[in-house]
Amino acid sequence: MQVDILTLFPDMFAGPFGHSIIKRAQEKNLLQINYINIRDFSRNKHRTVDDTPFGGGAGMVMGPEPLFECFDYLKSLRGDNLGRVVMMCPQGEPFTQDYAKELAREDNLVILCGHYEGIDERVREVLVTDEISIGDYVLTGGELPAMVVVDAVARMIPGVLGEAASAEDDSFYHGLLEYPHYTKPRVYRGYEVPEILLSGHHENIRKWRRRQSLLRTLERRPELLKEVALTKEDKKVLLELKKLLQDLDLQ
Repeated sequence: MQVDILTLFPDMFAGPFGHSIIKRAQEKNLLQINYINIRDFSRNKHRTVDDTPFGGGAGMVMGPEPLFECFDYLKSLRGDNLGRVVMMCPQGEPFTQDYAKELAREDNLVILCGHYEGIDERVREVLVTDEISIGDYVLTGGELPAMVVVDAVARMIPGVLGEAASAEDDSFYHGLLEYPHYTKPRVYRGYEVPEILLSGHHENIRKWRRRQSLLRTLERRPELLKEVALTKEDKKVLLELKKLLQDLDLQ
């Protein structure tokens, strides 16, 4: 995947994307990240990209000129079809695991990081295909949300993780929260690993993990269960778990 990030602060990405899985993905040429400094397309000597809003009001607004010219430059590199153009925006569609999987199917992705009070509406209307929010709160700019989106999407690209199953077991991948994990030592400070995980019986382990996943989802995010394709076995387990939780509440 080719990802072009349009930003006022390209140096912010060096740390998060220069380590761990994202770094290895770039070294393997599974992911190519290109940073474009929006200020390079400013036409004034101070390299400003913002101005006061028409109609008055607080703050500054990123103007259309540098952004449109930035996209002209990007088209000279990639061609007219830039693929999905994502603007990080608190008004955007909530970012989910399904959204990450959808974006991971793209060959090209452009991410626009806003600042100040916002971006001139003409940029949104003409250039942007997607608006994404990572939560119902406001940050100082779009760089941190862009990092979140790239990280989540990159995990879905084949070959980025060592095993495809690693991503598929993540919370939200199939709609449920992930089951608990354990590693060595078997006993630590008197706390033991569940015996079933040491049994070597793969089917029993699978059932235990699924039950734990259903339990965590029921306890912490029950609304997610409405969107999950549950098997007959799942439904039976859920009935047992709901009864168990009701009995605990009564005690």
